[in-house]
Amino acid sequence: MTAIIDAHHHIWRRADLPWLDGPMQPRIFGPYEPIRRDYPIGEYLSDITDCGVTASVYVQANWAKDTFDDEVAYVQRAADETGFPQAIVGYADFLVDDVRLQCDRLTKYRGMRGLRMQLHWHANPQYRFAGEPDLARNATLQRNVARLADYAWTFDLQVFAGQMAGAAELAASAPKVIFILQHAGMLEDTSAAGWEQWRAGMRHLAACPNVVSKLSGLGTFIHKNDPDHIAALVRETVELFGATRCLFGSNFPVEKLWTRYSDLVAAYRHALKPFGEETSRAALHDTAAKVYRLNSLGGGNHGT
Repeated sequence: MTAIIDAHHHIWRRADLPWLDGPMQPRIFGPYEPIRRDYPIGEYLSDITDCGVTASVYVQANWAKDTFDDEVAYVQRAADETGFPQAIVGYADFLVDDVRLQCDRLTKYRGMRGLRMQLHWHANPQYRFAGEPDLARNATLQRNVARLADYAWTFDLQVFAGQMAGAAELAASAPKVIFILQHAGMLEDTSAAGWEQWRAGMRHLAACPNVVSKLSGLGTFIHKNDPDHIAALVRETVELFGATRCLFGSNFPVEKLWTRYSDLVAAYRHALKPFGEETSRAALHDTAAKVYRLNSLGGGNHGT
């Protein structure tokens, strides 16, 4: 069985997340009362038991902006105590004049591998996160993202299909930075027209050699673990990017709203099976090890 690196998950304390601790609001992933609580590293390790996960990557979970250092400190403590996660993607505000002042505060954490500032904007307010649709074209943001090359850090890129042309411009403006597209481009419109817009945008991003795509969060807009839906998105994403530019992520505990970890992994293994063992190994393990620089780590061995 191919070992897995889970390249996208969260842990949290409810009190640290304003969006989770505040009043319930409409979210892209639907009703979320079951995860409106603490989700500690111990529960994550329990969830991945016997699923072949040997390493993982924490991705920032939208703490209050001025607590970005506290967030990474919390996750690093969990890593020091349990061995998981082996890599951390923190948060920084890329619209400030010089993001390096924030980056420098995070270099003391050995797990740091990259940063995410979510750029996704949608005409539907329920799907909207960023304040404007074209932040990827913002000159200040582009300048700051390019500075990540000095730290050998990645930029986790979150956009919708209609924003992908601008996101490709952002990637081109920082050729020394690896961009990691979140959730295979977040297909939210499964009509024929929606698929075509998504494909067109994904072609823009696939043409950028410094962009890779996560195979993650594919239940976000349908609110279920649908093996056929996952297989369709995995097939097209792998065909566009190639297996060495695709990497699996569970998006737990969000996906825990509708599935068990083992069932989610089974769906992805099934989706990748037609491509063969080499492709499966790349998408489930090797690409994540490369882009998040995990090869030098011993890693864990949780339920393999």
